[in-house]
Amino acid sequence: MFPSFKKKNTKAKSTPKEEISTVDKNLKMMSISGVVLIVLFLYTITKTDNIIHGQSYYVGVGFLFVLLMLTFILQKYKTKIRNLVPKNKFSTELTLAKENNTQDVSIKKEETTDSENISPTTSNITFKDVAGIQEIKEELEEVVDFLNHPGKYQKYGVSLPRGVLLVGPPGVGKTLIAKAVAGEAEVPFFYQSGASFVHIYVGMGAKRVRELFTVAKLNAPSIIFIDEIDAVGKARGIGSNDERESTLNELLTQMDGFDSSSGVMVIAATNKIEVLDEALLRAGRFDRRVFLTLPTKTDRIDILHLYLKGKSFQFDVEKLANETSGFSSSALSTLVNESLLYMIKREGTSLLEDDIEFAKQKIQFGKKQITLLSAEKKEILATYQAGKAYITKAKVNLLDDGIVMEDLIYPSKTQLKNLIKKYLAGSIALEVVKNESYVVFEEELKEAYVMATKMVNDYKMASNVDTLIQVIKDDLKTDIISNIEEVKKLRDILIKDEVVF
Repeated sequence: MFPSFKKKNTKAKSTPKEEISTVDKNLKMMSISGVVLIVLFLYTITKTDNIIHGQSYYVGVGFLFVLLMLTFILQKYKTKIRNLVPKNKFSTELTLAKENNTQDVSIKKEETTDSENISPTTSNITFKDVAGIQEIKEELEEVVDFLNHPGKYQKYGVSLPRGVLLVGPPGVGKTLIAKAVAGEAEVPFFYQSGASFVHIYVGMGAKRVRELFTVAKLNAPSIIFIDEIDAVGKARGIGSNDERESTLNELLTQMDGFDSSSGVMVIAATNKIEVLDEALLRAGRFDRRVFLTLPTKTDRIDILHLYLKGKSFQFDVEKLANETSGFSSSALSTLVNESLLYMIKREGTSLLEDDIEFAKQKIQFGKKQITLLSAEKKEILATYQAGKAYITKAKVNLLDDGIVMEDLIYPSKTQLKNLIKKYLAGSIALEVVKNESYVVFEEELKEAYVMATKMVNDYKMASNVDTLIQVIKDDLKTDIISNIEEVKKLRDILIKDEVVF
């Protein structure tokens, strides 16, 4: 039907073979020529009447033998010689065309695969399956209610937050919470990791973002969950990357491009909110931020009861919760799982305290190492946090690191000094109560000196950093010594309940 096209293709495909055949033919012709010359030379010697004498005779014989040897060498190494012969222009263009065609096919294949992978799932997890996050549940129930009954809010002009950002350390259940929201609302759930948007080809990540939001809108009401969003949402200019910035710009555009009536909610999770781009955190994108911390003792009791539901056990759950300070919910899940494995190994039918102890040792010293707080470490940490709780007059968890920052638009000298006090309160409390200096949260000490340096160099509110810090430390020490019983009372509450209000 298309003879000229077929002929062209056939010729193009046979060109590399023709080149190989040409080289082989040349080598064979050289071999045959050499043999013919030798035969002719011998024939001439035998038939002539005059015996050839002189130097030219021996030179001719030597030349013929050299030619014969060269012919055999060329024939032996013809493959290597063939590789050294440069290909013609047409062959080079054909090779490049094939490579480009392969690359185009791989890109198209990747595009098709990405599009096919974007599909909703139905979450069968609800808030009943998540323990130890009572405050978080109350905050997210509003989101669930909006997805279930949007008309109740829209008639008053109330808009659903476009995005909810879950912030917390690894293992506290950010993904599980997002699935629980989708399960409670009974809406399609789209899971994507931040790394899945990162491609080697510029524009591919942005294309995937567009497809994700398009499919989510078609399945509205729905929830998009982006795990580890810092992989794609880092502040622009930090480790500049054209593909990542293109993807981030598309994500920002898409979050601006749908309104609350679209029924699409974006939930994202990160361990490092400080590295996210400011444009991603502004109002109208991730309006609501939910901060998760490591579970307290009461939370751990609830979590352990959840994981032990339907299982036979013979140990004190409250005692175990007290001994697992510093464990995240995922670490507690691992602890119960390892205990069950050991129970099966010893052919038991009920979890014993020995099974738990074996699992704790494996987690603490094995591959899944998690820091277990001894009674002494717990007392040191509780004393530190008690000093902070006394000075800040705010809720403090035993395992919290850092303080809640205030929005100081026009800070006074007293406000800045009080901020430094909050950073130093824990360390001074330990000095007073334990009569010893400890380093607990190194970052808080650094922040204290950073603020003091700003007061001296930038704000000109003091003349010397060390003097300023020492004056604040002396004030703190006097205050805590005068109220040491109250600080100790807070410490005891933290040791027992791991939280003070």
